[in-house]
Amino acid sequence: MLSKINLVEEYNIPRVCKKCGGVMVYQGVGEYRCEDCNETAYDDYGKVRRYIEGHPGTTAAQIEAAIGVSQKTIRRLLKDGRIEISASSKSFLRCELCGKSIRYGELCPDCEKKLHNNLEEEQRNMHRKEMHGIAIRKKDDSDEGKRRFIGLD
Repeated sequence: MLSKINLVEEYNIPRVCKKCGGVMVYQGVGEYRCEDCNETAYDDYGKVRRYIEGHPGTTAAQIEAAIGVSQKTIRRLLKDGRIEISASSKSFLRCELCGKSIRYGELCPDCEKKLHNNLEEEQRNMHRKEMHGIAIRKKDDSDEGKRRFIGLD
């Protein structure tokens, strides 16, 4: 996971107003507004999203040339799942596990499901190991009222 500091650098999040020096406040969808003068600025995600909305089907190279956001940043936005490749595009990403064509993210839905199931199974196994030695006592009339102690012989 990226820290918030890395995101500020990676996506060029505006923190200080270029017009008056005021604090930029996040408004949503990559848009920031100055507290003092109401100047609007966009981070890289906001710039890319606005450009794609006005120019559907454009390539990363065309976006970079038009608005100056690097293709590396655009690929990171795709891998983070913040934007996706158009269904009509001949370009695509590859699943990092099986190599299937995908439009966003790092894994295809099948590999993502398998990974999630494997993590759940690991958690269950860890839980079982932690519970070793603890058992549920069957109710037996002869044991009625007796105490049970764990780890004492």
